[in-house]
Amino acid sequence: MPEASSQQATDRASQSADLHQRYQQVLPSFLSPYYADPISIDRGQGSYVFDSDNNKYLDFFGGVLTTMVGHNNPEVTAAVQAQAGKVMHTSSLYLSEPMIALSEKIAELSGIPDARVFLTPSGTEANDTAVLLATSYRKSNQILAMRNSYHGRSFTSQAITSHSSWSSTSLSGLQVTFVQGPYKLRSPFRDMDDESYTDACVDDLSQLLTMTSSGDVAALIAEPIQGVGGFATPPNGFFGAMKKELDNNGILYISDEVQTGWGRTGDHFWGYQAHDVVPDMLTFAKGVGNGLALAGIVARAEIMDTINVLNFSTFGGNPLSSAGGIATIDYVVSNNLQANAKEMGDRFRSGLDALAAETPWIAEVRGRGLMQAFETVSVGGLEPSPQHAGEVMEATKQHSLLVGKGGLYGNVIRMAPMLNVTADEIDEGLEAIRLAVSDVA
Repeated sequence: MPEASSQQATDRASQSADLHQRYQQVLPSFLSPYYADPISIDRGQGSYVFDSDNNKYLDFFGGVLTTMVGHNNPEVTAAVQAQAGKVMHTSSLYLSEPMIALSEKIAELSGIPDARVFLTPSGTEANDTAVLLATSYRKSNQILAMRNSYHGRSFTSQAITSHSSWSSTSLSGLQVTFVQGPYKLRSPFRDMDDESYTDACVDDLSQLLTMTSSGDVAALIAEPIQGVGGFATPPNGFFGAMKKELDNNGILYISDEVQTGWGRTGDHFWGYQAHDVVPDMLTFAKGVGNGLALAGIVARAEIMDTINVLNFSTFGGNPLSSAGGIATIDYVVSNNLQANAKEMGDRFRSGLDALAAETPWIAEVRGRGLMQAFETVSVGGLEPSPQHAGEVMEATKQHSLLVGKGGLYGNVIRMAPMLNVTADEIDEGLEAIRLAVSDVA
């Protein structure tokens, strides 16, 4: 029997190696899976996934904050299966009850007055649409974005991304100016208190508008917490102060809620609500589909209606994704998962803070709710240490936990448990992280 088991393990390893080889041969070289020995995820249940070798992992990344209410969530799965048995695709050229019902829910939840919703298949396309609307409405190609930001992989969204490791091209038809944003640790203003930091960033914005614009900037687009940028988190009220300066100049404010929406930050349903402000537009994606391709943009009617030619989306708001989105939102709201994100997020953060206090190469822990990260540095300084982060990634895998990585230097560990995560699962994840950090130390 032991010989047979050994042979089975060898066969499985061979299958994984073969799959990795096929991945490399048919997919572009700019794609790279996590881990030295990549995982082939076969199935999931709740907060856990299983690979093709039947190894079980606690999932604290959710496919980049996308599986939000658990793998194989019964309510979401049932809604998708029921819709699949009816019709899976129509396009926005036809009346679709799921598309309309989902848009009504999102419009009501958005907090934006006289809201209109346009559904897309991805956050990238949602941000593209936001820029299209802003530049059309303001009749200007000038856009403001935050340093350390990421807004997508398309031609337009790359132009408003300030993240050299993710920037594919510098070519653009937009004139983009990047302003000081949430990444305080590496800002020239990092030694200031929160209020002074906000004031300094607003002063910087005011100066940039005076010096670098022709007076008709279209919009500022910003993530309330920078996702790919390593969960850089500004002080409360930061974007409210920014918007006062924007309003003085007639500039629109776009809140990129692709990672911060749907209650993930715990204190609020949307990330923008931490700043005593209502955006002119917000974009959303990821968690709302719980794994389905679903995204979109909410804007005031006067802004959305600036496009007055025929338009439609082939896949945006298709019935299958819309049915899944409705079920996901209903599950979040009916189970008060925003409150759970706050409670479990505080529990998670307390454990991470304690770990950071005793680890000299963790510079800081940051984030809100169930969106937490820590940045690794060289001992005794702030020099980024991507080596530490990479080793932690591999070590957490060995302790059956999946986390993410990010930050400008690849030195930030990102973690985003399911919104319905339990206290036992949080504690299990914390123990795996402690063991991983100990292994690296």
